[in-house]
Amino acid sequence: MTEPSGQPISCLACDLASGRVPLPGGQIHRTQHWVVEHTVGPLNVGTLIVKPIRHVVHVADLTPEEASELGPLLEETAGVVSNLTAADQVYVCLWSHADRVPGHIHFVVQPVSTDDMDRFGAYGPALQMAMFEADELPDESEVMAFARKAAGRFRDRS
Repeated sequence: MTEPSGQPISCLACDLASGRVPLPGGQIHRTQHWVVEHTVGPLNVGTLIVKPIRHVVHVADLTPEEASELGPLLEETAGVVSNLTAADQVYVCLWSHADRVPGHIHFVVQPVSTDDMDRFGAYGPALQMAMFEADELPDESEVMAFARKAAGRFRDRS
């Protein structure tokens, strides 16, 4: 992938998917067009990312094949997260900016509990922002353990 100038695109999502950047827990699940990974940011253990394998910056640019896989995969991923956590709710939201520039789209599938809301004094997008402001990365061994369990659940659902 290159910019119109010929420079390579710098994309963390692509670098994680390709293995150029270490990814605790590795790829949890993969379809023909999508990959599921644990987040690398300061969200709670069990927060998964669903992203297209291909570098895509707008939902409107998904191919019909990518789009047809998306709904069922988001439902499946939310089910896996729900089954493996004590979440009161599982948020599913699209994120696609990096430094005010549209980036590789990815859906955040995040377990949220009353304890999370109480701890940060927030819910919804404000909870996610509070988690980013706290900048507390989840323990890597816990992420890896969750990723192993999640991978098993995806296999069981197949």
